[in-house]
Amino acid sequence: KSFKGSDVYTTDDFPAIDYLFITHDHWDHMDYDTLLKIKPKIKKVITGLGTGAHLEHWGFDKNLLIEKDWNEEIILEEDFKVNTTPGRHFSGRGLKRNQILWMSFVLTTPTMKIFIGGDSGYDAHFKTIGERYGPFDLAVIECGQYHRYWKYIHMMPEDAVQAGIDLNTKKLIPV
Repeated sequence: KSFKGSDVYTTDDFPAIDYLFITHDHWDHMDYDTLLKIKPKIKKVITGLGTGAHLEHWGFDKNLLIEKDWNEEIILEEDFKVNTTPGRHFSGRGLKRNQILWMSFVLTTPTMKIFIGGDSGYDAHFKTIGERYGPFDLAVIECGQYHRYWKYIHMMPEDAVQAGIDLNTKKLIPV
């Protein structure tokens, strides 16, 4: 159930979506009902290998889907590209795990370089991404699903800060 005040907007309020990024197939990142409601507004979906099978099963046109492995590049428009990067997480919607690839993304626009982290535990991949693609103007990094038992798949607050340092980002938005 949504927290009071966090459900002010509905899927009807979404504008057209040029590019929908899906980091992995967990329910909180890929909700069936929500995706069906916004499907007519989506022009392209960018995601990891295997996720398209879910979307095609739900009636998405496969021509709208861009599925990639880690460390690949997608040219979207002139001066706008996406690089697919790893995370430290897992995937799965039931008893089967790791049937699809989980992702993070580097967006390079004419005016900014943005890192979208998805879910991830802290590890050396942040430094590697920072060295290869940084510096970043903005990094959106998960922080809030933390517990000491989950440190390999979600970040503690201090890990999110260290990830921002490793990425060499000017601004960090913890989500």
